[in-house]
Amino acid sequence: QVQLEESGGGSVQAGGSLRLSCARSGYTYATNCMAWFRQAPGKEREGVAAIHTDGGATYYADSVKGRFTISQDSANKTVYLQMDSLKPEDTAMYYCAADSDGSCYPPLALSGGLLDVWGQGTLVTVSS
Repeated sequence: QVQLEESGGGSVQAGGSLRLSCARSGYTYATNCMAWFRQAPGKEREGVAAIHTDGGATYYADSVKGRFTISQDSANKTVYLQMDSLKPEDTAMYYCAADSDGSCYPPLALSGGLLDVWGQGTLVTVSS
């Protein structure tokens, strides 16, 4: 019954910024990873950023490194994705994901493995 709910998507001009939020609710034995993924029409799902919930180590896809920042508010079970210098190719549905039992190995989180809880997605559109 664990749920993730994303918010903060929208439409922005290239070069602009957005801040996505993912709120986790319900019971989990442990959550070791929270991560952001994105998928554009006709393209494969891409891992964007991940964070180790116990320690705060972060991991990024090369395509967003230096532009996106993942962070968390552990007390409120919320993870954020600050997106700066947005490009049209960043346009996609963005999904939040997490593990529910502490099984996720943070360095591999961007592969999607062992992430068994997913949000419904929030749409980000970047115009040129």
